[in-house]
Amino acid sequence: MHDPHGPQAPHHPHDPYVRVRGAREHNLKGVDVNIPRDVLAVFTGVSGSGKSSLAFGTIYAEAQRRYFESVAPYARRLIHQVGAPKVGEITGLPPAVSLQQRRSAPTSRSSVGTVTNLSNSLRMLFSRAGDHPPGAERLDSDSFSPNTAAGACPECHGLGQVHRTSEELLVPDPSLSIRDGAIAAWPGAWQGKNLRDILDTLGYDVDRPWRELPADQRQWILFTDEQPVVTVHPVRDADRIQRPYQGTYMSAHRYVMKTFADSKSATLRAKAERFLAAAPCPACGGSRLRPEALAVTFAGRTIAEFAALPLAELAASLEGRSEAARVLTADLTSRIAPVLELGLGYLSLDRASPTLSAGELQRLRLATQLRSGLFGVVYVLDEPSAGLHPADTEALLTVLARLKAAGNSVFVVEHHLDVVRGADWLVDVGPRAGEHGGQVLHSGPVAQLAAVPESATARFLFDRTPAAVRQLRTPRGQLKVGPVTRHNLRGVTAEFPLGVFTAVTGVSGSGKSTLIGEITEGPTGVGRLVSVDQKPIGRTPRSNLATYTGLFDVVRKVFAATDEARERGFGVGRFSFNVAGGRCETCQGEGFVSVELLFLPSTYAPCPDCAGARYNPETLEVTYRGRNIAQILDLTVEAAADLFADNPAVARSLGTLLDVGLGYLRLGQPATELSGGEAQRIKLASELQRGQRGHTLYLLDEPTTGLHPADVEVLMRQLHGLVDAGNSVVVVEHDMSVVADADWVIDLGPGGGDAGGQIVAAGPPTAVARAEGSATAPYLARALPPV
Repeated sequence: MHDPHGPQAPHHPHDPYVRVRGAREHNLKGVDVNIPRDVLAVFTGVSGSGKSSLAFGTIYAEAQRRYFESVAPYARRLIHQVGAPKVGEITGLPPAVSLQQRRSAPTSRSSVGTVTNLSNSLRMLFSRAGDHPPGAERLDSDSFSPNTAAGACPECHGLGQVHRTSEELLVPDPSLSIRDGAIAAWPGAWQGKNLRDILDTLGYDVDRPWRELPADQRQWILFTDEQPVVTVHPVRDADRIQRPYQGTYMSAHRYVMKTFADSKSATLRAKAERFLAAAPCPACGGSRLRPEALAVTFAGRTIAEFAALPLAELAASLEGRSEAARVLTADLTSRIAPVLELGLGYLSLDRASPTLSAGELQRLRLATQLRSGLFGVVYVLDEPSAGLHPADTEALLTVLARLKAAGNSVFVVEHHLDVVRGADWLVDVGPRAGEHGGQVLHSGPVAQLAAVPESATARFLFDRTPAAVRQLRTPRGQLKVGPVTRHNLRGVTAEFPLGVFTAVTGVSGSGKSTLIGEITEGPTGVGRLVSVDQKPIGRTPRSNLATYTGLFDVVRKVFAATDEARERGFGVGRFSFNVAGGRCETCQGEGFVSVELLFLPSTYAPCPDCAGARYNPETLEVTYRGRNIAQILDLTVEAAADLFADNPAVARSLGTLLDVGLGYLRLGQPATELSGGEAQRIKLASELQRGQRGHTLYLLDEPTTGLHPADVEVLMRQLHGLVDAGNSVVVVEHDMSVVADADWVIDLGPGGGDAGGQIVAAGPPTAVARAEGSATAPYLARALPPV
């Protein structure tokens, strides 16, 4: 067997390369690749080509596996269950740190302060140098944390919010009677009926519209803490005689609070939460801390007030303090510096992690790493430029260069061409997505990619001729939004032209998402409003591409209609992996079982009985065109489109997925494995297949995140197609090629946070490119042909 890379490299410590041999993870086709250490190496390729499988699924996963092996013997069991990455061998691999855009749900207790460890430094400052009230003892730093018993407000347990119900939430439609289901918060089925019969027995009128009941009765039914027990005589149904029974009443409020506090079922908890409104805790005013901690000040402010300041302002307010505090403030300021450098000075320490975008969270982690002093490790990053304005990209490159200068290797999966151009080494994966990808087309200096004709990346990296200017569309109306005062927008009024393609631009934190978040249903001239965001299409492996798009319903009908299914009496439900009957009961149709381990995040391992197929053997005996239902779920969209070409309902649904460039995804790919960009395009595809009904306004927040420039072209064709069909599209976007192709641009700024929040310029791209004082203008001008 001839090795294209010369003789096998000797295994000695001075080999300066990470050498990967025979990588077969996901769609990789036995990849062999050498990547030098101590450089900034970028992995490029179209979405779904396999670059993340190489960088994260192989290189990072193998480094992590070796770490686990060295840590604890019981971790070997875990590796055995989860499976090592599919790779022949990797030599020269240092320990790795991943700063991936985690899609796990961070808790409400996690904040900018906890992610960056800045909260610790601030608490230390307050404990040692804060002004404590006269006579009060010094508090230790734990007493300033809402996450410890010593510091948390006793009323809200340090969450800063209390959950309350109200009549409006419990009874959304007061025109209904209790019998018709006025009390929406009640449990369904028998238990709800039972509560209704108890009220009936107690003498309440269950057939009168809710709003006609006297106020004191409504109050008691919803909020009483009494739990009277009565003998209920059920109404006799002709077919069965029911005996009287003892029934206990529980008010709607009590039921909701109990479910919310005690239920183990996430679904029931989520249902209960719909009937609760969060209000700031009256005791601590939402600051989450106990009164003793709030009595301590530094420079005239409490710790809660400091935590609410934008970091840029926090750093400025620490300067010129007493000698005693100087060491502590210096530590804090030096930790804040890299956060400011990455353009995140508009964030405050108390900002909750779940409200941050993936790009913001990853850059916060990056800033924290700069201070960690690690060297000799590989940092693996997933698109750190996501959500970054071109003006901030240069700072990102500086930060990556500093990690490298400290003696580390930096491996980055990236689509942003400026970041790619700034790299020392480039690994291009392709040529296309899914089964048409999975090969390394080039691994070497960036400039040499020009000699690789089959690379989709080369075309965009080296051809810098701006696109021809399109004929601008004429708007057929205006949508006025505002005046908006929220976050950093102060009384801003914007006009969005209808029937055209509008791009909203501005540096990170300038207020773009806040502004488009104010566009609401039912403005004049807009039929429907569709917001296509990058939130996951489901939080569990139960939800997947086929279930979300409704495609699976049609496929199950096809299976139920086969002769084999009819002979066995299998209906549509038999082919669902979410209900008992056809599914494998060991894993309840998930295909995976969760493996819990001490100290380590719980992981999923394939189910020992069905090996990930999700169904029991009897269900899998039914086939359609030679494939069983599990094998259909394993097909890619592209392969399924051929198989179902003659079934119009299925073909249409698959066609729209192909149109948005998702032909490489498997039908059964769990929602948890999809990236934000993929989730967004799946939602867009579902919209496209609905067919047209009047005028729709589509809102997309950074739709090109996670997309290769070649995929951006595909997406833009779809979006411009929607506009040509008479709809309006508004995107928040940092990709200047997209902005240059818009009909209208609204630029916010001039800076982020308090330095932003104004409309700096609005008009066609050519006009905004010449605007004074706009951070976007110079970058937009480069993407437009010279005038």
